[in-house]
Amino acid sequence: MFTRLATNQNYSFFLFGPRGTGKSTWLKSTIVAEKTYDLLSTREVLRLSRDPSILYDELVHLPRGSWIIIDEIQKVPALLSEVHRLIEDRGLLFALSGSSARKLRKGGVNLLAGRAHTLNFFSLVSAELQQDYDVKKALSVGTLPLAVTSVDPQLFLSSYVDTYLEQEIKAEALVKDIGSFARFLEVAARQAGQVTNTTNISRDAMVARQTVQSYFEILVDTLVGFWLPAWKLKRATKQVLQPKFYFFDTGVVRAINHRLSFPLFQEEMGVLLEMHILNELRAYLNYHRLDYPLYFWSSHDQVEVDIFCETPKGYVGIEIKSSNTWRPQYSRGLSRLTDELRPQVFSPTGVYLGQVFLQTFHPIYPVQQFLKKLWAGEIL
Repeated sequence: MFTRLATNQNYSFFLFGPRGTGKSTWLKSTIVAEKTYDLLSTREVLRLSRDPSILYDELVHLPRGSWIIIDEIQKVPALLSEVHRLIEDRGLLFALSGSSARKLRKGGVNLLAGRAHTLNFFSLVSAELQQDYDVKKALSVGTLPLAVTSVDPQLFLSSYVDTYLEQEIKAEALVKDIGSFARFLEVAARQAGQVTNTTNISRDAMVARQTVQSYFEILVDTLVGFWLPAWKLKRATKQVLQPKFYFFDTGVVRAINHRLSFPLFQEEMGVLLEMHILNELRAYLNYHRLDYPLYFWSSHDQVEVDIFCETPKGYVGIEIKSSNTWRPQYSRGLSRLTDELRPQVFSPTGVYLGQVFLQTFHPIYPVQQFLKKLWAGEIL
């Protein structure tokens, strides 16, 4: 079992993360709970759905400060009103996990009015894998715990995608036509990391443009993907403003694209490496409770920087290349932003698949060295 970097303080919290990231395992290993409710159990869901007040009756006798775990809380959102009562009346502490915030947010249910903090969970990151971290393996099969430990990660990942479509999408009745959604999912995976063009995706997936937008909402709500918005310079210059879309795990993307049986090829490695670094950055910011939004930057003449972030110390720009050699033209976007932002503090950084640290007008790190510096707090 890998030691996870997520931490919990002594207060109730929501724990959100995609299926298979290890939320339940982490909760059981870090919290001594008086009672655990597993809402993946159909019987338990039916029992509590019929009368949510049963939860209050079963827990009201527990002493103050007792911990309760409710797994997959989105299955019975009405329970949150009873959780609220138990926090207020009895001083109980709740760990509420979920792989989708859709029903909680769409249903306008009681979100405990700030009485529970929110933690986010991710696939395993390099700082958790430590000596088991291998960038090529991370790009090929991702870093979901069972993909890392399985003797057959390809089989696991293929089953993972099928389970997502069947249990998260079909069983929850999130879409009327599962076939259309499956086609959209493949197109979205193929175009991940590109500036999003919903018209093109609509045509390729053979679904209406409005439907494409709603499908993207489902991917975000079920925590399978996220938007990377474009950052705009304050002065009026022509820049790309449409966002890019990425998935939470590189292995899942390759499974959706039916690429697991094939070795990595150069055309896919670029976006996979971007996705991998982005998810490490997202995990770092979340686990350290840092509210620094991530962006990309692109000018009208297609000069681009893959990741851009504003921190209290200044701006950070990161250019990522899936090449073993760093070429001068790779720094073009970082050079442009350095000029655009002057005299403000700007830290340009390069990341590549080479083995040697390089120094031009900015540092250029091999992936593993960059990630070590990230988790040591030396990048953001």
